[in-house]
Amino acid sequence: MADTQSIIALNIGSQRISMGVFTTAKNNLVLKSYRATSILADPATEAARIPQVQLAIKELAKSLKLGSQKAAYALSGQSVFIRFVKLPPLEDEGMDELVKFEAQQNVPFPIDEVVWDWEKLETGGIDTEVILVAIKSESLNDLNAVVSETGLGTRLVDSAPTTLYNALRYNYPDLQESTLLIDVGAKTSNLIYAEGSKFFTRSVAIGGAVLTSAIAKEYGVSFAEAENSKLTNGLVTLGGGHAAQLDETAAALGTIIRNSLTRLTAEIQRTNTLFRSQHGGSAPTRVMLAGGSANLPYLKEFLEEKLNLPVEFFNPLQRISAGKGVDVDALASEAHTLGELVGLGVRAAEKATVSIDLVPDAVQAQRDITRRKPALMAAAALFLAGLGAWAFFKQTSIAAANKHLKGLESEAVELQAPAAKIKTVLKKELESKQLIDSYAAAENGRLSLVNLLNDISSHFASDQVWLTEIEPRSGYNPTGDERSKGIIDESFTSLVNGKSPLKKDAADANCVLIKGLYRKDQQDVYALLKELRNSEHLKFTWTEGGRRPKEIDLTDDQIMKIEAAIDDGEGKYAAPFEMLIPLKTPISVK
Repeated sequence: MADTQSIIALNIGSQRISMGVFTTAKNNLVLKSYRATSILADPATEAARIPQVQLAIKELAKSLKLGSQKAAYALSGQSVFIRFVKLPPLEDEGMDELVKFEAQQNVPFPIDEVVWDWEKLETGGIDTEVILVAIKSESLNDLNAVVSETGLGTRLVDSAPTTLYNALRYNYPDLQESTLLIDVGAKTSNLIYAEGSKFFTRSVAIGGAVLTSAIAKEYGVSFAEAENSKLTNGLVTLGGGHAAQLDETAAALGTIIRNSLTRLTAEIQRTNTLFRSQHGGSAPTRVMLAGGSANLPYLKEFLEEKLNLPVEFFNPLQRISAGKGVDVDALASEAHTLGELVGLGVRAAEKATVSIDLVPDAVQAQRDITRRKPALMAAAALFLAGLGAWAFFKQTSIAAANKHLKGLESEAVELQAPAAKIKTVLKKELESKQLIDSYAAAENGRLSLVNLLNDISSHFASDQVWLTEIEPRSGYNPTGDERSKGIIDESFTSLVNGKSPLKKDAADANCVLIKGLYRKDQQDVYALLKELRNSEHLKFTWTEGGRRPKEIDLTDDQIMKIEAAIDDGEGKYAAPFEMLIPLKTPISVK
C-alpha cells in the first residue's frame, strides 16, 4: 500500500485514464508505480462516460493498492477557461482585489458560479501578468464526486495545460529558446509556449477523436470500428508522393487523417501569431510533441513538414527517477504521454513554476473545518462547562421533551407512506446504476479483447508464419494435463442470434491460446514467440504457490507445442503450432 508521504497523481483524459504514485528522495521526484487504461471517446456515448471513468479509476486505484488516499488530479484543457491578464505595476497587498475585479471582467460566467484561481507570472518587465484559470462549480463538483465515489480523496485540482507547463519547466530547467509543446489528446490539443520566463497556452478542440469521427463519416462505420482502423492501420500521409508508396487502403486512410490534421496546423500558426503579438514572444524555434495521439505514425514528420521546424518527442521523465516496481523499458516507450502526471507530481511536491488549485466545494468545506479546529475545540470546552448548568434544568425539561416526542411520533406515522415511495425510487435508481456499471464493465472488457487481438496480430510479421486462431481461456496452469479451460461454447456457431457464446460456468479469461501454421523452419515460430515477449498484454511468468510464493519465468517449452516441419512431398504445405500464454490483466466475462 502506498504510504502517507506518497503523491498520488491522476490524469482524467477523454480517452486515457492514468495514475501514478510519486515520492521524494534527496529532494528529487521518484515514480514508484504507474498504471493507465483507456475508454472509448465516442461522442455518441457521452452519457456512459461517467460510469466508465469511475470504473477505470477504481481499477487503477485497486491495482496500485492506494486505499483511501488523497489524489491530485488534472482537468482537461477543454473543460477549463484560461486567460492571461496584464496589470499595472502595484504592490502585492493590492493584487487580490484587482485580480478579482479582472476575473469578473474576463470569466464569461457569473463569478459566484465558478471556481477559479490565479498565479502571478514572471515576465522580466515592469508590467505584472497573471494567469486566471476557472471552471464552472457544477462541473467541478460533479467530477470531484466521481473521484470521491472511487474511494479516493482530493488533495488538489489543477488544469492539464498548467501541469504540462510545470512538467516542461521541471525537466528542461535551462530552457531559454522559444519552445512550443504540442500535446495531442483524444478531444483536445494543448499548445504550451515557453520562452525565457514567458508562458502562454491555448487549447484547441482537435484531437484523436476528430480523426476517428472523420474516418467513421468517410466509410460509414461506427466510431468503435473507425477507432480500431485508426489504431491498427492509421498513419499520416506525407507530401512528395508518399501516398503513392503505400497500398491503396492505407493511402486512403492516411489521406483522411492528413486532411483532418490540417486544421491543427492552421490553429498552431494562428496561436504562434497570438503569442508574438499579444505576449511579446518570438516564433518557436523548438517544437516538442506529446499526448496519447502522438503515437500516430508519421505525425511527427507531418508536423515537421507543415511547421518547417524539427520536432522531438517531449520527455517529462528526464529528471524523474524510476522506482524498483516500474518497468523502465515499457515506461520509456510511452513517456511522452505522462506530462500531466509528472506535472501533478511536481505541483504536489511544491516544485512547480505555476501553482493552481481549483478547490471543489466539498474539499473547501473540509479545509474550512480543519482551519477552524482550534476555535471548535474552544467551543467544545465552553460546551462542557454549559453542560453542567444544563443538568440543573434537566428535570424540568423532561415533561416538555415527552410532549414533543409524542408530536414527532404522530408526524412519523404520516410520513410512512411517502417514505415507502422514496424507498421504491431509490431502489430503482440503484438498479439503474448497477445496469450502467454492467454495461461499462462489458465495454471495458470488449476493448481489452480488441486491444489484445490487435497487439498479438501486430507481432505476426513473417510471411512464413500464419495465425489461425486466438482463443481467450481461463484456469491457466503451466503444468499438468489440463493447462487451461475453454470459456467459449463449442457449439456457439450454431447458437441463435442474441445468445451468449460463453459457457454457463465461464470464468474470467487469464490466458490466451494462439494457434497457427508455419512453412518450413521452426525458428520462425520461436522468433515470433520472442517478439510476443515484448507484448504489453501478455506475461511470461507464473506465481508458484506454497508457503512462500515466487515468480517463475516460463520457458519456451512450457508455452509452445510445435510439430515438426512437413515435407512438401507428402502433399502438405505447413505444420501446426500452438502457444498458451497468461495475460497480465484478466479479461472479465461477467
